Amino acid sequence: MIKVNNTLSNKKEEFKPQKDNFVSMYVCGVTTYDEVHLGHARAYVAFDVIKRHLLKRGYKIKHVQNFTDVDDKIIKRSLERNIKPNDLVQIYIDDYFIQTDKLNILKAEIYPRVTQMMPEIISFIKDLEAKSFAYEVDGDVYFSVAKFKDYGKLSKRKLDDLKSGARVGVCNDKLSAFDFALWKKTKENEPQEAAWESPWGKGRPGWHIECSVMSSKLFGDTIDIHGGGQDLIFPHHENEIAQSEAKTGKPFVKYWIHNGFVTVNKEKMSKSLNNFFTLKTIFEKYNPRVVRYYLLTQHYSSPLDFSDAGLDAAKNTLQGIDDAYLRLLSSTKESANEINDKDLLDLQENFLQALDDDFNSEKALSYFHELKNIILKELFTAKSQRLAQFRKLYEDFAETSLGILLPKEQNNNEDLQKLLNDRNEARKNKNWAESDKIRNIIDEKGYKIADNKDGSSILMKKI
Repeated sequence: MIKVNNTLSNKKEEFKPQKDNFVSMYVCGVTTYDEVHLGHARAYVAFDVIKRHLLKRGYKIKHVQNFTDVDDKIIKRSLERNIKPNDLVQIYIDDYFIQTDKLNILKAEIYPRVTQMMPEIISFIKDLEAKSFAYEVDGDVYFSVAKFKDYGKLSKRKLDDLKSGARVGVCNDKLSAFDFALWKKTKENEPQEAAWESPWGKGRPGWHIECSVMSSKLFGDTIDIHGGGQDLIFPHHENEIAQSEAKTGKPFVKYWIHNGFVTVNKEKMSKSLNNFFTLKTIFEKYNPRVVRYYLLTQHYSSPLDFSDAGLDAAKNTLQGIDDAYLRLLSSTKESANEINDKDLLDLQENFLQALDDDFNSEKALSYFHELKNIILKELFTAKSQRLAQFRKLYEDFAETSLGILLPKEQNNNEDLQKLLNDRNEARKNKNWAESDKIRNIIDEKGYKIADNKDGSSILMKKI
């Protein structure tokens, strides 16, 4: 039984999708005005593990992740760079796929763009207007928060408390400072490519309406899973609930899932603090496999402090994972078709149950390391059938469930293989000076040597 920590109820609930084993999952995507950064990676790796585990447990998933391709920030950046908004957007959509592919994130089934949904967005707003939840002010259209009695149920913020704590009054002729924009009138200096005709004049959608429309278009009135970072709970997801449920009268989302914040060396990640890192920058120093592993070491809902020390520790741990796997490859040339060894079946079930419990990758990793230690202990004593089952389970844990790509055998390079053979010969003859010399040469070429108890050695590319 899978349990999910639902932000809406603030408790773990048994996961029961609306339609048997079919799961609809909507994850908020990037606003395409800048490169993908560390916070994005935290979210998309977390939801990648969620998706992988649901698939492993037999669910069929329709996964939608949007691109916000029209927004104030996009318009501002395009004007700064003297580039068309559409061209700017495409640069950062391409960057998104380049960087997330390096993190081995499974593709969503659909990546809708806001600009593809303008008729649906306008129709949605007209429906809200007809139900008296929306009103126009000089070409801008706002959602009347006071009309939606359940406002604040996701973020646990009461409207009265928000009002008493506010330092701003009514502005732009809105009925309330807390009313949010559904449609924004085009300003004089803004490019025409970012403006659409509507019943209220030329303009573009507000941020919150986009996800409500795209999800309803692709899934219907109610989604099984909707999620993103905790920073989206308020106001973005709160506003999505208000406008969606005001329109349909039905629950918008069954399970709200949010990943925790990322800090950098104990400080909030911020451009003003100069600790804001894009994935491209991080990958210049650390292998994407290391970054992915590091992101899995904490439960997705917990805060994650990103530091060089943490990444270095993850790098060393991953090197050990690679070492064990390459030793295993050198001992068995095939992976078993199934697991039937009782001890391994028990370990497999413990691993899967850890992920059943709100997708706890941190706990699942502990069982993965338990398997690694068993392999290293039994590598030269276990029979071939057990070794083949080791390999299958290792690959299932790492690649299938956690998305950690494992290395392949590093013996395709003839020059390296000759050096390895020469070193093995030197070791056989107890010529330790020559053995160490060759090890250093191999090390300079970016490889490590792992020596086995039987006298053989394997090559392993350094991470």
